[in-house]
Amino acid sequence: MPEVAPVATLRAGRGMVCAIDHLAAGAGGAMLRAGGSAADAAVAASAVLAVTSQHLCGMGGDLLAVVHPGDGPPLALNASGRAGSGADPSRLRAEGHQRMPPFGDIRAVPVPGCVDGWLALHERFGRLDLATVLEPARSYAEGGFPASPTLAAMAPTVANLPEASDYTSHGRLRSGTIVQRPGVARTLAAIASEGRRAFYEGEFGAGLLALGRGEYAEADLARSHADWVPALELAAWGHRLWTVPPSSQGYLTLAAAWMVDSLPLPEDPDDPVWPHLLVEATRQAAFDRPAVLYEGADGAALLSARRLAPRRAAIDLDHAGPIDHPAAAGATIALCAVDDERRGVSLLQSNAAGFGSLLIVPGVRIFLHNRGIGFSLEPGHPAEYEAGRRPPHTLSPTVVTALGGKLRAVTGTMGGDSQPQILLQVLARSLVAGQSPGVAVAAGRWALAPSADAAASSIGFETWARGGRVDVRVEGHAPPAWDDGLRRRGHRVIRDGPFNDAFGHAHLITVDGGHLAGATDPRPRFGGVSAW
Repeated sequence: MPEVAPVATLRAGRGMVCAIDHLAAGAGGAMLRAGGSAADAAVAASAVLAVTSQHLCGMGGDLLAVVHPGDGPPLALNASGRAGSGADPSRLRAEGHQRMPPFGDIRAVPVPGCVDGWLALHERFGRLDLATVLEPARSYAEGGFPASPTLAAMAPTVANLPEASDYTSHGRLRSGTIVQRPGVARTLAAIASEGRRAFYEGEFGAGLLALGRGEYAEADLARSHADWVPALELAAWGHRLWTVPPSSQGYLTLAAAWMVDSLPLPEDPDDPVWPHLLVEATRQAAFDRPAVLYEGADGAALLSARRLAPRRAAIDLDHAGPIDHPAAAGATIALCAVDDERRGVSLLQSNAAGFGSLLIVPGVRIFLHNRGIGFSLEPGHPAEYEAGRRPPHTLSPTVVTALGGKLRAVTGTMGGDSQPQILLQVLARSLVAGQSPGVAVAAGRWALAPSADAAASSIGFETWARGGRVDVRVEGHAPPAWDDGLRRRGHRVIRDGPFNDAFGHAHLITVDGGHLAGATDPRPRFGGVSAW
């Protein structure tokens, strides 16, 4: 049984940035040291990741964030794109599709919202000029960056695609190979000097319209896809947890934490009752997610005590409860930043799956996401594929405050459907068990997967297709006692390998008095923390 790899909890007095790529964390840290805000740091780090981590995120994807402004309640930024004006679900159904086609089909590509998200975040909370914030990313795109192990491992996915020569011109891409992305460098420079129009109405926008062949109209790209909305919040564990309201699934983290708060959670996470209660709260919170999660869903109603209390009451300390009442993998990055004025940002940026739709805008060589796989093709469903509509989103950025409103923590993870599950575990370890960020993010995890897909090696986007009837996949370095304890309580348990990418890449920064403590997940093996 391997031991948990040591992950340092770094401490700082002024600011901190955590990201899956040390180049991105370093860029964010440089913004803080130059007098920038947490928003400047987050945008700089996110832009670097759009260059170095195209297999997970990029300018052709979406962005969601929660921002603690330093005073006042946190705000949520939903920069997820909308389906184009040519969206036609009946045509897809006539072609025989029962679900959105995930790859090679432009209809799975809502207008990307990432760049709108950068600009909205920078405009409202930035201190530095935009060119300064984007310069590290532009420089890496033009001059080159070393391929990470995960990028090298995923590069064969795009080996035969046109316009993928940023990754294929070297032959087989190996970890450490220097990769240059001149089209992305050119695009970043244009955004820095000319703003939004240079992207959505420039070379990228023209290429997207051409690929769309009627899926989009010029007006779809002229419209901003970044909206500031009140963050959704709920009290749990003596704190307040904040996230983005629907179309985000972030409400599931809050709902499960609220249920667990009044259950007899053991002090020791190694106790098998610990994962059992967290799993059961997750199942009760999320079993009807496909029916209730859509753009415009009432987040406050989804978190009401009237709705959650009966589900909490159904949780049994000794048995996995049946889910009998009818219902009314991911490629993402998370990063966290806190500045010297204790403004905090939890930001997620995503392609949805791997290199996204495997469609690439020519010239700039920016991959397009496939977040449209979240749409339904069921006629009349509130998340049905429709022009101008956002699909349900897995991205679940989370901020924690003390009951009085002061920033307590920022956290986030990739992981598709499992994002709220991972965050629940990280926050429980931090807020209940009192573990340091390093221990909390490195500890072995569980994640739920649909029983019909029990042989799958990864956890993706179909977890709740059969309601709460799921398997519990346990990471290889999780406590051995979890397996028997969960099985005795009626769970089907599948043990996976240790430090498995399928269990997310989480980050956590906590605020304790005047000091910051933070850690980045060891699973991507290329991450970094920049402390100041």
